[in-house]
Amino acid sequence: MLAKAHAHFDSGAFFAELATLVSYPTVSDAPEGRVAIQAYLDEVLTSRLEALGCEVETYPNPDPAGGPFLVGTRVEAPELPTLLCYGHADVVGEAGRWSDGLDPWTLTADGDRWYGRGTADNKGQHLVNLTALRLLLAEQGALGFNLKFLFETGEETGSPGLTEFAEAHRDVLRADVLIASDGPRLDAATPTLFLGARGSVRITLDADLRPDAYHSGNWGGILRNPATTLAGAIASLVDGHGRVQVPELLPSGLPDSVRAALGGVVVANTPGDPALDDGWGDPRLTAAERLYGWNTLEVLALGAGDVDRPVNAIPGRARAVLQLRYVAGTDVGGVADAVAKRLAAQGFPMVGVTVDGSFEASRTPVDDPWVRWAKSTLDAVADRPVALLPSFGGGLPNHVFTDVLGLATLWLPHSYPGCLQHAPDEHLLASVAREGLVLATALFHALGERR
Repeated sequence: MLAKAHAHFDSGAFFAELATLVSYPTVSDAPEGRVAIQAYLDEVLTSRLEALGCEVETYPNPDPAGGPFLVGTRVEAPELPTLLCYGHADVVGEAGRWSDGLDPWTLTADGDRWYGRGTADNKGQHLVNLTALRLLLAEQGALGFNLKFLFETGEETGSPGLTEFAEAHRDVLRADVLIASDGPRLDAATPTLFLGARGSVRITLDADLRPDAYHSGNWGGILRNPATTLAGAIASLVDGHGRVQVPELLPSGLPDSVRAALGGVVVANTPGDPALDDGWGDPRLTAAERLYGWNTLEVLALGAGDVDRPVNAIPGRARAVLQLRYVAGTDVGGVADAVAKRLAAQGFPMVGVTVDGSFEASRTPVDDPWVRWAKSTLDAVADRPVALLPSFGGGLPNHVFTDVLGLATLWLPHSYPGCLQHAPDEHLLASVAREGLVLATALFHALGERR
């Protein structure tokens, strides 16, 4: 079975199929992308799910800001376990020019790199899983489990409507476990299983002190400078060494199970990765613990005046956008109040605070039986240890599956941190996809044998 997975990939069939998927410009935040998304559902995904023996249905999104959902269902026997898979059909829009000879909608191979929008996020990843299921079915004539495959079309815009859809269609999505692929591995060389995702909260700080700018020579020293004020306000939340200063923005602690899972995990281990900065972040934690098991507060944007053409004037307004990346167990309901109180206590009540969230943090417990099963299965197939991450660093709608549907979540990513997702020259590593196809095939095969 695993040899056939290798043979299928090496035949060029996977590349040719992925080229078809990449050719659909399924950008979810553009009107023309909505047309491509519907075509992708109808012409690409429906036929592939039907080839797996699934009954396929398209559902409208309860949120008008979101696109439709597609669900394929194959029932082999009621007593068998039911697997829920997930993928997203949409991609991000173009924010920059691709390198010469590369086009986002044309799959292009250059050595180990296969370039094209969606190769890593998420078309290449869900194609790996669809292909593994197809190989298993062709070999055995049956999967050995029931299958449900959910595709959403708005993950890149925050998954609007997904939570409401799952709540309203619990029976449609009822399953025993989620196995899905998105996000990156620990690094290109390390097969990885992760169990959830950090959440994120965006915090906007606004020091809007006056409508006009005033000459710095005539008014400097007697008018409050909003840029200086904002710099001080930020430093009272996160210091100049990346250490969060507000206890309410941190988790209560690092669980022993998470610490144990992250023991020995090395981050930024791929050639070309940036060098880690000594002295940045909480010194009590390892780099892996800071990235996968803790909260961080980052400044995403900071502005006042015109830095490219500064004038001799005190600006009237300064703004900054910060992001709290947080792990499961953090109470983020009071973030706005905690930040405002901290700023007032530090002498910055004039700085306005606005908070909005996106994905919620969630994770499956490290000691869950499904986790032990998946880890042992993958370890038996991979030729090197499989990294187990309690959470991956970015955001995914994992909470929909853990908190709404009550499932254990097993994420087997087929990409790596340097894939340039959301940027020009996004690419999939052929070596990672090839190995991913073998790992996914083995995991699905083991599920069919699990009773």
